[in-house]
Amino acid sequence: MKTTPFTEFHIRAGARMIPFAGYNMPVEYTGINDEHITVRQAIGVFDVSHMGEFWVTGPSAFDFLQYITSNDVSLLFDGKVQYSCFPNGRGGIVDDLLVYRFGPEKYLLVVNAANIEKDWNWCVSHAPEFGLTPGKELINVSDDTAQLAVQGPLALKAMQKLTDSPIMDMEYYTFREIKFAGINNVIFSTTGYTGSGGCELYVKNSDGAKLWDAVFEAGKEFGIKPAGLGARDTLRLEMGYCLYGNDINDQTSPIEAGLGWITKFTDKKNFIDKELLLKQKNEGVSRRLKGFILKERGIPRQHYEVVDQSGNIIGEVTSGTMSPMLKQGIGMAYLAKGFWKTGSEILIRIRNKDLKAEVVDLPFYK
Repeated sequence: MKTTPFTEFHIRAGARMIPFAGYNMPVEYTGINDEHITVRQAIGVFDVSHMGEFWVTGPSAFDFLQYITSNDVSLLFDGKVQYSCFPNGRGGIVDDLLVYRFGPEKYLLVVNAANIEKDWNWCVSHAPEFGLTPGKELINVSDDTAQLAVQGPLALKAMQKLTDSPIMDMEYYTFREIKFAGINNVIFSTTGYTGSGGCELYVKNSDGAKLWDAVFEAGKEFGIKPAGLGARDTLRLEMGYCLYGNDINDQTSPIEAGLGWITKFTDKKNFIDKELLLKQKNEGVSRRLKGFILKERGIPRQHYEVVDQSGNIIGEVTSGTMSPMLKQGIGMAYLAKGFWKTGSEILIRIRNKDLKAEVVDLPFYK
């Protein structure tokens, strides 16, 4: 099992460790609810070094990315980040990812930990069409990169102490390469997976320990705490953010998943599955990913059946939890047509009991 440059810090802090995507990762320290609330109100720090990073460079980098990703890469400018996905050629999704533009011929892709090998093979399989050579214009630096997500409303205020570069006025989904905590060329990105603001920091593995110590020292006066995979999941679900393997996968289309906003049908962009997805957009789909709140006490979980008032199966839960902020069961599910309208009544089948639920707009926590 792989470790990250921060593994020893997790163990020292008393984290409960579990295998995740081939890594030994912390699932919780002081408890999921406590860590969740800390991120919503102050600052929590996640080790996300298990994520994958690929560089794409050269004269054809732009054309390559326009073809294999669903979003419009031409909308990017230097220092801008874009959320996107890889359509799989069969109407499904290889993975969702972030695209960082460093220049017209230099991009960084950040992909999900569990899909690194799959995504890399996908990119490599299409590279020859654009004259890209793996190891040259297409480089996998996943094993060489450490990453911390410093999340929460006080995160940027605390992190400003570690750099002379102005970061508190940075717009959402932008980045800069700066000197940070005495480390050169840190990629400082105002992104995250929690909906509570903050940043994500990319450094070389060798700078990991220095970064960890500096971040926690700077955040001490603001109540900073380490947070694990458990809180990361409850935080993203409260915001209605998709998790690959739960809410999206090789069998779900971005149109079904409510990701039409990252699927751009422009004349100048020809991408994988464009015609199929455009047909879905114009003609509609038979199921959609929707959010719901339980009206009775219970916790929805992945794969639980969703039924109508007559007991007919109309969908399946993809993600669910007890919201630490709302104190009620929340979840997302693919629902059949006719049950997409906000306020629609549905039932979640939990241990052979059908509990009342209501379709709601996302995010759950505002």
